[in-house]
Amino acid sequence: MSVEIQARQDLGDDAYELDEKLVEEIRAAVEAQDGDLLEALLEPLHPADIADLLEQIGPAERRGLLRLWHGGELEGEVLAELDEALREEVIRDLDPEALAEAVRDLETDDVVDIVEDLDEPEQEEVLSALPDAERVAVEQALSYPEDSAGRLMQREVVVAPEHWTVGQTIDFLRAADDLPEQFYHVILVDPKMRPTGYVTLGKLLASKRDTPLKAITEESFRTIPVDQPEEDVAYAFNQYHLISAPVVDKDGRLVGVITIDDAMEVLDEETEEDMLRLAGVSEEESLSDTAIDVSRQRIPWLMVNLITAILASLVIALFEDALSRVVALAVLMPIVASMGGNAGTQALTVAVRAIATRDLTSANVWRVIRREVLVGLINGLVFAVVMGVVGWLWFGMPEIGLVIALAMVVNLVVAGLAGVLVPVALEKMGVDPALASGTFVTTVTDVVGFFVFLGLASLVLL
Repeated sequence: MSVEIQARQDLGDDAYELDEKLVEEIRAAVEAQDGDLLEALLEPLHPADIADLLEQIGPAERRGLLRLWHGGELEGEVLAELDEALREEVIRDLDPEALAEAVRDLETDDVVDIVEDLDEPEQEEVLSALPDAERVAVEQALSYPEDSAGRLMQREVVVAPEHWTVGQTIDFLRAADDLPEQFYHVILVDPKMRPTGYVTLGKLLASKRDTPLKAITEESFRTIPVDQPEEDVAYAFNQYHLISAPVVDKDGRLVGVITIDDAMEVLDEETEEDMLRLAGVSEEESLSDTAIDVSRQRIPWLMVNLITAILASLVIALFEDALSRVVALAVLMPIVASMGGNAGTQALTVAVRAIATRDLTSANVWRVIRREVLVGLINGLVFAVVMGVVGWLWFGMPEIGLVIALAMVVNLVVAGLAGVLVPVALEKMGVDPALASGTFVTTVTDVVGFFVFLGLASLVLL
């Protein structure tokens, strides 16, 4: 076991983070142009850790490291682990020959993931370096729709005729010299290459040689259409606890296999994308982007927020007379808006996540809406009592306490209602609910909160 790995196991919660001392040593080796030391420091690291390292250091250090390491060549596994935006930058700095060499030993799904983002000349440079069979497989995968199972699958598949026995299969596997580096199932196929089941390697090794493969197939077997969206693939893996699944064309013939690591990567990307979109941040943004690039991506939604903020301000302007006569209203008004916004965000986050995991459907949507409205009512009553007392004691006017108490109840009920209805409505219209829901819910709670609070104040206090 390497010193670095041992050190990580002793770090507890930080066991899977790069050691800061190691990062500084690598930076020093790059600055000193010490290729031998750099090789020694990087040798024990997993490709994913090296990818993290490249993401943590600056552009100049990154280029220096890539020039020193392996004489300017980059391991394909490291390239596959890089964040997409950073990968494009690294690829631009690589010689075409070095890029082609890096992807030569990768599985087809990783090659597709890298090649699909390249310009046509770069694509051709990489494809020309691949063996003929692998090149055909990658080109065929690129012909499938983007973000589909055909792009996600790998073509390296282990198959056996459905009439074989365990002994025949084991002998075949031992004699084969082109098996994938990792696989979990042996897929059974009929004479037309249509999958009929699969057997786990554990059952294969634990069964007697004369056992028919059909007798030990897994109940979890299901096929994935080649044009199925990748988010549906990830959902199927998560829902049915799949480890791998064969991919079939429109005629049901086997064309590839998707493994759990690729499916979970999609699930992770979908979760990250939803989280970023809820905050109005593009999923394309990464830590390696320049300030100008980040600013350009964030401005559109900030502009939308500005417009909605102006709408809320127009509501406030309707009650300018009340605000000028009762200054306490201006002091308490942000509290109503803030509580409504937070309550709406809570309901919204639960609803968006439930839509993404397909737990919120037309069958239970009204039950969820009723629940969130009831939650808003309960929380509204609790904080109505709190703020009613605070308003009374703070300004010595029980009427102000009453006004803010009633406004709190109404706004929290509306927040719970909007937090579910807005994402559900957007999803029905074909708009990603994670993308636009936050802005709309905040606008609803601000407008309703200000209108109710200031409207009640005008009626009760003036």
